[in-house]
Amino acid sequence: MCGRYSLAVPDPGRLRSRFALGESVEIRRRYNVAPGDAVLAVTTDRDGRPRGELLRWGLVPPWSSAPGAAGKLINARGETVAERPAFRGAFERFRCLIIADGFYEWRRRSEHETTKAKQAFHITRTGGEPFAFAGLWSVWHRGAPDEIRSCAIVTAAANEAVAALHDRMPVILEAGDEADWLDRATPAEHLRALLRGLPAAQTSLRAVSAAVNDARYDGPGCLAGADADTGGAGDEAHRTQSTLF
Repeated sequence: MCGRYSLAVPDPGRLRSRFALGESVEIRRRYNVAPGDAVLAVTTDRDGRPRGELLRWGLVPPWSSAPGAAGKLINARGETVAERPAFRGAFERFRCLIIADGFYEWRRRSEHETTKAKQAFHITRTGGEPFAFAGLWSVWHRGAPDEIRSCAIVTAAANEAVAALHDRMPVILEAGDEADWLDRATPAEHLRALLRGLPAAQTSLRAVSAAVNDARYDGPGCLAGADADTGGAGDEAHRTQSTLF
């Protein structure tokens, strides 16, 4: 499961040099990316060249009769992505990189406490460098004046560092594997091998403040320490308005 993540790198130029984003796509600091938001991604054009663009998080299959249920398709299980009708076509031809620098997961503080008492953790690559989730994308325009360009994040079994929080985690690609993930000529067998996930030794977890619990809040308080009194979710200046559609 991946239901919230971050891209808080302060320097857009750093991301443009690390990924094939181009100069036209907007890059904003994001502390609490949620389903339905516009997310920064690298797709490919008709000739297979990488390009940066914004996609809606929540994949709408091109054959879908309506886009309303798309929010439910935020993740695709790597083990079945080649067989499931919703993802099969995208896995074959429309793979993308979804740019991030961390993701969130929650753990109940004790078995006697309510869901609202869960402790949030921010999970990153050791060293905190930005990375790419393995993603799938699609274009939907059936019966609509404007097309919807959307995506989902591929998940794998959680590594030992994350398993105490959740049994699934997003697939974080190695930098050297990103080109193969995008390349339409990459054999399916090799693509499946890329979905092995990030090793526990390269994974860092840090408890963060309750500000991230409010999906509407997109401010730096999300990354504050667990004991911080950020007042975050009440700060209207940081509520995100990044939904595309």
